[in-house]
Amino acid sequence: MSDLKIAFGPVPSRRLGRSLGINNIPPKICSYACIYCQLGRTLKMDVKRERFYNPEDIFRDVKIKLDEARKRREHVDYLTFVPDGEPTLDMNLGTEIELLKKLNVRIAVITNSSLIWREDVRSDLTKTDWISFKIDSIDEQVWKKINRPHPSLEIHKILNGISAFKNIFKGKLCTETMLVKNINDDEKNLEKIASFITDISPDISYISIPTRPPAEKYVNIPSEDRLNLAYNIFKERGINVEYLIGYEGNEFAFTGSIKEDILRIASVHPIREEGMKELLRKSGSDWDVVKDLIEEGNIVESKYRNKRFYMRKLSRKRV
Repeated sequence: MSDLKIAFGPVPSRRLGRSLGINNIPPKICSYACIYCQLGRTLKMDVKRERFYNPEDIFRDVKIKLDEARKRREHVDYLTFVPDGEPTLDMNLGTEIELLKKLNVRIAVITNSSLIWREDVRSDLTKTDWISFKIDSIDEQVWKKINRPHPSLEIHKILNGISAFKNIFKGKLCTETMLVKNINDDEKNLEKIASFITDISPDISYISIPTRPPAEKYVNIPSEDRLNLAYNIFKERGINVEYLIGYEGNEFAFTGSIKEDILRIASVHPIREEGMKELLRKSGSDWDVVKDLIEEGNIVESKYRNKRFYMRKLSRKRV
């Protein structure tokens, strides 16, 4: 499968520095349909693990992209599984991680936590160096409202799975809580989340807000007072907490074909206007490239909080 396009970046990551992304799930297959998802609504809800791509093809594509980045002196801190859907739906994830270890770059996985109750998923994820678990709420009703999980999923099994994983994981474990105004930013919900996070004692716990266009238009960011409340509740329990609410920067990397780079990045990482301009500058290209991609129907422009973003137009075809 020589035309496989899996790796993208490196892109700036607010958590990981310079991250070379790995898109190991076809768009947009997920176990959740989060109201704030930056990639829009889930096209296929699923909890069954499948084999989507050949692990050797993924390794080959990542290596090519990594070599391109290094030739241009683009530093890479992590190889990060951050796909169009939930990465643990990939039955080959453990094999892919083992293959990628040969490249001598730390490996990260950003997961929505939904399948961590499965022993095989926990086994696969123990092979990573860094992992982030989504914990937006531990209250069943709030969880269903904000994450809109597959109907077969059970919140208590997920929470128990995270606790079990903590006991066997040797790498860096993080949590991320996305706060949405009037959904999960009330004091009662925040206290419950903080209590659970205290018990699993992560290396760091991030409090985030929607910084890119969300799936649902009614999604809004919490007030500063609510963010401060969340931070203080976490801090008072001894949690190493940080905000994840700022713009990640414009340090996108040009590694070859400018159109291909834009499409790869924009498929999982909407590019803000400033970042797009910097990427074009690095490649020696002008804004006509963006206009062409829009006219061709490959990317779309959207606005959020008075900022322009560019993301890949998702196909409904399964690849």
